[in-house]
Amino acid sequence: MKNFLTAVVCGVALLVLISGARAEEVRLKFSATTLNANLTLADGKTLKDDVVLITHGTLAHNKMEIVKNLQDLLQEAGNSSLAINLGLGAPDREFMYDCKTPHTHQFHDAMKEIGAWVDWLASQGTKSVTLVGHSRGGNQTAWYASENAHALVSKIVLIAPATWDQSRVAKGYKKNHRRILADVLTKAKSLVDQGKPDTMMEKTGLLYCRGATVSAATFVSYYTHDPRRHSPELLPRIKKPTLIIAGGDDKVVVGLDKLVPPHLNEKTQRFEIVEEAGHFFRDLYIEDVVDLIVEFLAE
Repeated sequence: MKNFLTAVVCGVALLVLISGARAEEVRLKFSATTLNANLTLADGKTLKDDVVLITHGTLAHNKMEIVKNLQDLLQEAGNSSLAINLGLGAPDREFMYDCKTPHTHQFHDAMKEIGAWVDWLASQGTKSVTLVGHSRGGNQTAWYASENAHALVSKIVLIAPATWDQSRVAKGYKKNHRRILADVLTKAKSLVDQGKPDTMMEKTGLLYCRGATVSAATFVSYYTHDPRRHSPELLPRIKKPTLIIAGGDDKVVVGLDKLVPPHLNEKTQRFEIVEEAGHFFRDLYIEDVVDLIVEFLAE
């Protein structure tokens, strides 16, 4: 039996709570597509209480291990959460993005979608929202928070937020896709400038998707240099209390222990390292992450 009844009316997802329900998918009509999210309510809580909004990492989804564990442990600690699936150009998308599917999504879509879910929570009477993002989702969460002072958002948590170094990105692209990033980016920008942003560039590659077909606009959105892609650079622009968590043995986002402190506002921002944890904080390390988050929420 479904725990929640959901519907999409006039662009807003309506949710009706049925007695004893604790979790369910929520759908939201956004622009020309439909987004979905997993809502987990803590015991005795409703949408009118505080909610943690979680954004996943690169081409991932809200049922991946780290997100599911975050929701489960937060619920046990008495905190409700909404784990969203970024649309990535696919209506009602679930699970990992299929690299064989042509890429038409854009990096900046994520910030718009985070904003749409915050607005939806506001429409449900939610008391306050804490934004949580992991990896690339951490950068997108930080980017949103740095440019949107939504009154409902009270705190920010960035878990292993992505960093950016153009030289490193270029080397990584050449290694993964055997092409020169600058050449491909120049071609993509030229197509966009000619008014052909939807032109599909075959066998181009994007992120970890080797040989992927990518629209010119998509490629430009993910690879054009912008200081805001480097999460530590965004910290001074975030005015809400912020917790940054790094894994001591993270092999994906490396060097946060040196990159974060110079940008940290010690009055409103905390930086914590979970020693020996990898990028996805597997096993007991996720409990350390949630302990830090719960402590931060209680402050």
